[in-house]
Amino acid sequence: MSATRQIDGIESAVEDSFPRGHLGHLKQEEEEALKNFKERIENELYKSGNVEDEFGYYNDALRLRFLRARHFNVQDAIAQFIATEEWRNANEIDILYKTIDLEQYEETRRLYPEWTGRRDRHGMPVYVFEVKHLDSKTMSAYEKSATKTQTMARSDGKTPQKLLRLFALYENLIRFVLPLCTVLSDREYPRTPITQTNNIVDISGVSLRMFWNLRAHMQDASALATAHYPETLGRIFIIGAPSFFPTVWGWIKRWFDPITTSKIFILSHNDMKATLRSYIDPANLPKQYGGELDFEFGRGPVLDPAMKDVLKWAGSYTDFPHGPIYWTDKGDHIEATAVGHVGNNERHDTVCTVRKTVPRQLPITTSADELVPITLSNADNHSSSKLAAATYSELQQSQI
Repeated sequence: MSATRQIDGIESAVEDSFPRGHLGHLKQEEEEALKNFKERIENELYKSGNVEDEFGYYNDALRLRFLRARHFNVQDAIAQFIATEEWRNANEIDILYKTIDLEQYEETRRLYPEWTGRRDRHGMPVYVFEVKHLDSKTMSAYEKSATKTQTMARSDGKTPQKLLRLFALYENLIRFVLPLCTVLSDREYPRTPITQTNNIVDISGVSLRMFWNLRAHMQDASALATAHYPETLGRIFIIGAPSFFPTVWGWIKRWFDPITTSKIFILSHNDMKATLRSYIDPANLPKQYGGELDFEFGRGPVLDPAMKDVLKWAGSYTDFPHGPIYWTDKGDHIEATAVGHVGNNERHDTVCTVRKTVPRQLPITTSADELVPITLSNADNHSSSKLAAATYSELQQSQI
């Protein structure tokens, strides 16, 4: 799928490369690069063989993200991977995610792209970002608040506290949102793990001064995200561009690395509805962007009904709570746990489970064609959704 959109002289070719370079869709040389990457990482970084992996972080989907980011240059991908490991260890990112203060987490969540609770036609989660909310008053208050992040994690002293909060949001993406989207097989490539997002960035009502004031905020976030969470971005659709935008686009795009800018597509008002609907079903597209979904930025996700079909809620839960959540393997099922701190109290709540109807250990493979989705027993009552649950081994392939 591809299209060309133009706004006041700025032309963007909307190319759709998925699923090339993803599990089950690798060229022979890419398969060989992945095998080489795995062997060298094990020899160079994990010689002891004693690597803690509570979240199922180390898997082929993760490795392929680093390889795609470096055009399958194994040496470059290894260098970036090792730098990321050092950064994660120095800032205790796993501990940060599990112990961050919930109020601080929520304060940060409202300043960055937010998951709508829905997916695009490939099954990728759809995020929305309304930039107009990041006015000088809001950002000033956040700068003061973010000088200290309440968590049990130590930091390297180099990464700003406000960015550590941002990375708690990235951890939510790779530990919660992407795995949840992966277990749903009502999509074109149900055996291919979901490892990227589709983003709508609304810049309507944003002044030239606001763009300039946000430059450091965007530059820092983009640089560190590109370095340590590569290839989690599928594409960005920019909508609501003001009349002066072509003038400033030349210097705005310098805030981002070339890989990120290649995924940014600017849509005119006339092209917005048709283009977004070609990538996102109207039922999953917010009304303000030409769809049918009642979604308000800052209020949290409107969960996909298809997701509710495969979830068994625990206790009094009927929806996912705010704050950090992650999935773990419990033998015959996977379990979502809500974590974080409320004041001095640690949260560790079981939220829901997804049962594995045929528990089995899948072979370690680079081919997702060998990963067969397993139909949930309760999915028979929802045949219209065509849902199936993956085993946790498959789920791990998306936790990147």
